[in-house]
Amino acid sequence: MARLLIIGSLEAELGQAARIAIARGARLGSAEGVTDGLSRLRAEGADLILCDVLFDIAWLLQAMLAERIHCPLVACGRTSDAEAAVRAIRAGARDFLPLPAEPDLIAAMLEAASAEPEAPIHRDAAMVALMERATTLARADASLLITGESGTGKEVLARHIHAASRRSRGAFVALNCAALPETLLESELFGHEKGAFSGAVAMRRGKFEQAEGGTLLLDEIGEMDPRLQAKILRAIQEREIDRLGGAGPVRIDVRILAATNRDLAREVAAGRFREDLYFRLNVVSLRIPPLRERGGDILPLAEHFCERYARANGLPPRDFTPAARDLLLAHAWPGNVRELENAIHRAVLLAEGDVIGEGAIELSAMEPRAAAPAPAAATATITPRPTQKPVTALVGRRMEDVERELIIETLSHCLGNRTRAAELLGISIRTLRNKLQEYRAHGVAVPPAPGTVMPEHLPAF
Repeated sequence: MARLLIIGSLEAELGQAARIAIARGARLGSAEGVTDGLSRLRAEGADLILCDVLFDIAWLLQAMLAERIHCPLVACGRTSDAEAAVRAIRAGARDFLPLPAEPDLIAAMLEAASAEPEAPIHRDAAMVALMERATTLARADASLLITGESGTGKEVLARHIHAASRRSRGAFVALNCAALPETLLESELFGHEKGAFSGAVAMRRGKFEQAEGGTLLLDEIGEMDPRLQAKILRAIQEREIDRLGGAGPVRIDVRILAATNRDLAREVAAGRFREDLYFRLNVVSLRIPPLRERGGDILPLAEHFCERYARANGLPPRDFTPAARDLLLAHAWPGNVRELENAIHRAVLLAEGDVIGEGAIELSAMEPRAAAPAPAAATATITPRPTQKPVTALVGRRMEDVERELIIETLSHCLGNRTRAAELLGISIRTLRNKLQEYRAHGVAVPPAPGTVMPEHLPAF
């Protein structure tokens, strides 16, 4: 269930967007202006912000950055507000939502914000058994460790566990521990008091407090710094946290789910992960098998993604030809469900006619991963396009220009999927995001993340 904050008057088109969001299951908060909105973010947090384009969005985004509040913002307005929309995009808004809002577009934005599909798609016997076990464990309140290769759907499973639990009416809050540096991660998790650091102009509740009465998912916990691991251990053991700059502990009531694509037992043996935290998290573990080990899920997932992206792009539903189905079943899917989703998204856009044939399905040349869940640096290659320049054509060009073109081209190939692009480039997701932020600041067009739709009349910065 996505937490949506709407900044602006609910008496006109934004009110219509709010009603659509509530009907789609969002938890709604509202603010009359950006100052009030900033206060709501400090106290409650949000998964997505819809802000009237007539407000000072640049000020709000700068204030959020100074206070280390990370939340995507979508500017909203009529198409006649194009100049204000462009200013908002340049200031760092993720997207522009034309008003009056279309229900399917609101649904796509909420889904992108919460990464929550309609339900976990599973037909293979291995996944059926896993889902039954997950549903049983959901009724308990113990910590769970979810493991599996990147792209297998660990967060989707975590959301299913939350929805099936006694805490389903509470918030589900997810934090990717690999996406933030240590200093920002600590503030995101535990919150801070006014004056705790430069830019902390007011008290802010962290993810633990935002998830009060609900579930907190610590995704990619294997990437967390050992110092923060000690604080997480204390939070689990004592059921209390300390805000940065706080004078005393704050009691919490949160269920902890952790997810990783690493072998934490090996990380413990190597001294990179605390043994006591490992045993605290690993009360029960759930391993999601890679897609190559659950072939019975490939076609149901492909059909699900085909229907979703056809609907999102205003295209009629189409079936796969027998040859296309054979191609999907024969592929090893080293990128797992995430790779399958991207491939089907591309196929929906490229296919012509009443069916989707094998010619519309472009597959990567990436080799399947080794059986060990701890992945090495990505060494994947993409088959060069005929239009790409040979290496000799790069002589005389600045290194930063070549790097920028490579990153943007790889991101386009991955349909905007940041995690997949980082894997192909062999860099961390944090490095990739820093690069993209730098490019946007210089006016470079950056492919939007999956699930966002840029209007044709506005450039994507």
